[in-house]
Amino acid sequence: MTSSFFPPQRTLMGPGPSDVSPRVLGALARPTIGHLDPLFVQLMDEIKGLLQFAFQTTNELTLPISAPGSAGMEACFVNLVSPGDTVIVCQNGVFGGRMKENVERSGATAILVEDAWGEPVDLEKVRQAFKSHPEASILAFVHAETSTGVRSDAEALCALAAENGALSIVDTVTSLGGIELNVDGWGADAVYSGTQKCLSCVPGISPVTFSPRAVERINQRERPVQSWFLDMQLVMGYWGANAKRAYHHTAPVNDLYALHESLVMLEEEGLEAAWARHAKNHRALVAGLEAMGLTMAVAAEHRLPQLNSVKLPEGVDDAAVRSALLNEFDLEIGAGLGALAGKTWRIGLMGYASNERNVIRCLSALEAVLARQGAAINTGAALSAAEAAFS
Repeated sequence: MTSSFFPPQRTLMGPGPSDVSPRVLGALARPTIGHLDPLFVQLMDEIKGLLQFAFQTTNELTLPISAPGSAGMEACFVNLVSPGDTVIVCQNGVFGGRMKENVERSGATAILVEDAWGEPVDLEKVRQAFKSHPEASILAFVHAETSTGVRSDAEALCALAAENGALSIVDTVTSLGGIELNVDGWGADAVYSGTQKCLSCVPGISPVTFSPRAVERINQRERPVQSWFLDMQLVMGYWGANAKRAYHHTAPVNDLYALHESLVMLEEEGLEAAWARHAKNHRALVAGLEAMGLTMAVAAEHRLPQLNSVKLPEGVDDAAVRSALLNEFDLEIGAGLGALAGKTWRIGLMGYASNERNVIRCLSALEAVLARQGAAINTGAALSAAEAAFS
């Protein structure tokens, strides 16, 4: 007979999901109520307000899609992109490539602006793309590229889109709650994220927000959105401002309890304090890694504090190191993706997992495993360097 599943207690320091707070896990276990229950409708309104706070926006169309970040991405593209459109897509990692896929599946033309993996989006290349394609009506880019640990200048990119009469679609899956994100201040038009990164909620929900300009474009569509489930004109009836909601789908009630709790925790901490905490722990981790003799894969000015990309030392077995960390220390770090597979590790310090204890735990475990493999590292230096950074 099949037994119940009881997972081990891991420390999740990969590219996501991140560790989930006991408060959030506790919220999941609360009694389920109906998705049209008046009390649940009140909760929906609170979640919307908390997401507006997290995104720093007053956008009326701000809501959690009942599906993971990839669905949030698709929601932005299928609602704003129509057959025959031209969309400039910035690719400097895996997730820019997924944007291109969404553009092409919507029957539009994708104009790629490519940069090396590990480098931010080049603003001058984007300017030239608009000059070469004045018909482009959307600029799509990743704010925090999860595959490389690179931050691009979202404020400047949104400004470039606006200067050229285009809307912006912005991937903030790894940035929301971890680094500065100011949707209204930057003029971003369609922004999507995920719950399992710096919000430290369970996977499976994608917060999105659409500017009034984006909503106007959705309302002016000449043909229906190709996805019924992600059609914002339909979803608005469920997540709109009216007390009486139109049934659209059965929302993941308990998952939304969890999202509400994680957003309450973010509000209690404060956005600036959360960003500062991620930055502080990042500095200590980098100090320890570099003291150990390891090299970061991204230039300091473009690094994500919540996702640290580290070059593998010479002669080290990537999979063996990650396996030893998982099986002996219950510690998960991420492998490199795409062009960086087998060349980098991705060490996450996201949300609830971004704390001093995890920095020390990671450095200690990584040093032990690398020393056993005979890697050319400086043993005994990492912890003191991290402690010095903390103090």
